Amino acid sequence: MNDLGNMRHFLVVEVKQLECGMFIHRQKYANEILTRFVTENCNKVCIHIVHGNKLTRDKAGKVVDSTKYKQMIWYSIFLLTTKPDLTFSVGLIARYLNRPIDNRLFATKRIIRYLRGTIMLGILYKRNTSLKL
Repeated sequence: MNDLGNMRHFLVVEVKQLECGMFIHRQKYANEILTRFVTENCNKVCIHIVHGNKLTRDKAGKVVDSTKYKQMIWYSIFLLTTKPDLTFSVGLIARYLNRPIDNRLFATKRIIRYLRGTIMLGILYKRNTSLKL
């Protein structure tokens, strides 16, 4: 049996053990997403979904590459373990996997731009506190 020190990774989640508790994040994975979709130099946004933006079953609209759209959504879904703030918006865009049109792709790109601005954020579990939902 070997002592490997403090845990740094658990499955695909990065773990930092601090004096005040445990911080989990997926910064490396987020950087891979930004690199894969050529958005590492994109502008940051502070809100991941535009208020009042309606994504409906609109039959009109320019059809976009469904493979890229689906990949962006699936990569975003895997981030939800450490970024629960994205749950609603990723769930919203994931409803329209069968016929992606341009306004849905713009909403997906906005989520990735939000990721660019919040790449350092994660979840901190504080020591000696009780967790209540």
